[in-house]
Amino acid sequence: MTSEHHHHAKRTASSHKSSHQPDAHPSELHEGHAHASHATHSGHEAHKGHGRHPPTHHAHMIEDFRRRFWVSLVLTLPILFLSPMLRKIFGLEALAFPGDRYLLFGLASAVYFYGGWPFLKGLFSELRERRPGMMTLIAVAITTAYAYSSLVTFGLPGKVFFWELATLIDIMLLGHWIEMRSVLGASRALEELARLMPSTAHRLLPNGTTEEVPLEDLRPGDRVLVRPGEKIPADGQVLEGQSAVNEAMLTGESRPVEKKPGDEVIGGAINGEGSLVVEITRTGAESFLSQVIELVRQAQESKSRTQDLANRAAFWLTLIALSGGALTFLVWWAAMRKDLAFSLERTVTVMVITCPHALGLAVPLVVAVSTALAAKRGLLIRNRAAFERARNLTAVVFDKTGTLTEGRFGVTKVLSWEGFSPEEVLRLAASVETHSEHPIARAVAEASPETEPVEDFKALPGRGARGRVSGREVLVVSPGYLREKGLGLPEEAVELSAKGETVIFILVEGKLAGAIGLSDRVRPESRSAIKALKARGLKCFMLTGDNARVAQAVAEELGLDEFFAEVLPQEKAQKIREVKARGEIVAMTGDGVNDAPALAEADVGVAIGAGTEVAIETADIVLVRNNPEDVVSIIDLARATYRKMIQNLFWATGYNAVAIPLAAGALYKYGVLLSPAVGAVLMSLSTVIVAINARRLKI
Repeated sequence: MTSEHHHHAKRTASSHKSSHQPDAHPSELHEGHAHASHATHSGHEAHKGHGRHPPTHHAHMIEDFRRRFWVSLVLTLPILFLSPMLRKIFGLEALAFPGDRYLLFGLASAVYFYGGWPFLKGLFSELRERRPGMMTLIAVAITTAYAYSSLVTFGLPGKVFFWELATLIDIMLLGHWIEMRSVLGASRALEELARLMPSTAHRLLPNGTTEEVPLEDLRPGDRVLVRPGEKIPADGQVLEGQSAVNEAMLTGESRPVEKKPGDEVIGGAINGEGSLVVEITRTGAESFLSQVIELVRQAQESKSRTQDLANRAAFWLTLIALSGGALTFLVWWAAMRKDLAFSLERTVTVMVITCPHALGLAVPLVVAVSTALAAKRGLLIRNRAAFERARNLTAVVFDKTGTLTEGRFGVTKVLSWEGFSPEEVLRLAASVETHSEHPIARAVAEASPETEPVEDFKALPGRGARGRVSGREVLVVSPGYLREKGLGLPEEAVELSAKGETVIFILVEGKLAGAIGLSDRVRPESRSAIKALKARGLKCFMLTGDNARVAQAVAEELGLDEFFAEVLPQEKAQKIREVKARGEIVAMTGDGVNDAPALAEADVGVAIGAGTEVAIETADIVLVRNNPEDVVSIIDLARATYRKMIQNLFWATGYNAVAIPLAAGALYKYGVLLSPAVGAVLMSLSTVIVAINARRLKI
């Protein structure tokens, strides 16, 4: 029904000239550090890979932490029963039996080597990268406790720390398991992009028949038949036929683009109601879709990895533990002339207490609560680091079609002349359009509460449709048809068109009876979302492949700060980079394949859940509902989550500020000496406070 799309088609075609060569490589998992911060990259050739990967390395790691936690927890129960300190506290010393210390040593050894293995492995990784963090802190604490307790078991005077060792490993395994479950595994974005392509094509043979061939067998110069409703198998040029092609998922153009001989078509676009014969011009790595895939891959790989708050706290606590432990030993043994057993016990107490259980849970518990809370609100957090960045956002860039707008046409205005009423014009148009599958025709048909029977219906490819309604000939046609017939366009209709609306005309028995204006309707929620974001001090931008008139109308209606129109998918990521270059911290919200590179390029990528799978796979956060207001919820939740993390880290590390000096014996001359048992009680209290505080998180 629409007309002047040739310019857009040419722009799209010219965009193919620069060719990237995406590497085909399997999904990889890069661990920046062992504390469950992952950035994932995957790449696939566009014409391959319609199946899913086997379970990722990330999934195996989650399963490994889960299994180690449950095994260690089961072994911890008899360790608690066999520990002399706990028996003394609960008055169970009579239950001691010969050799129980060796049984305790055996069970503790199993927990240390099996449950503690991820932390011991992490220690070496962090030291190799010269970035000591949480893994180093945990490994130092459990190794000190294990080595010292083993020496005590076999003769050194002192107390064993096996139960602290076991519970510390249990809590840390639980914390990492919870955290890793909330962190997304390998992104399937590029695989989802590749899946947009059909798996086969109808190649035309010289004798006029067709053969079904796999997509990878297509070569430039091949001619293919694309039937109504099918996906176009590769980039090419139309040789025969006329049809409206839906390129919205690839280019962001909300209107179906009319295609006729000589026009370019993009692989992955969906053909409308007509058949097309297309000559293939680009396949594989040179294709438009492959270039989008390459852009997504580059943007994903360039995204920086951020270190956890807890990991930074762990780095300093590691230094405190090692220096505090060494200082404690030197003071008691060298300066105070205490015996080796006493000095060692103080040292070990300091080093075990420095690694609080609460620190291991401070961030993971908040993450688990915020992830669950977000899910109930329809916000799916896929990348925690990006979600944490959302609290600092200064600008939000929205895609137009399907995000700020509904992504489908709706009737906005009905004009009437020659004695016809608007209701009659709409009814006559809807009666004819009921027989057409075109998106604009469907919008007109849905807008009328009643229709009449139609005889002699005939589609006019690229022009409209005609039929007889109650004996009168009714034509529903494009402005191009009126120009062809030498009919002038009424001023009212020109004004509608100037606002960016699509206008169709209704002729009854050759007379111009009326016109209908249609546009991609703005979501009611978009207005309140923009208003709320501006109230929080954020700038709001719009990015669209649609024409400038349409974009300007939407931008003015919503009160946006700025808009970018007629932006090709290759340029969308560049526009995000431009906004970031102004010093803005940017979130991108979109739903189409054309948004995928921009979603990956943004500091925070937000996908509208009803959009394409590839947009969802590229995004850091997915909105289950098609509601822009949820972007506001994300920012509010990110800010509340960060506050809880800071509060929890304060409790977790604040405990150390009190416990470490007491454990070292700072108040020894006043008769105050923190025993490992009292230290464990303080540790538990700190953990409980952290857990309760995390549960109090609200949006």
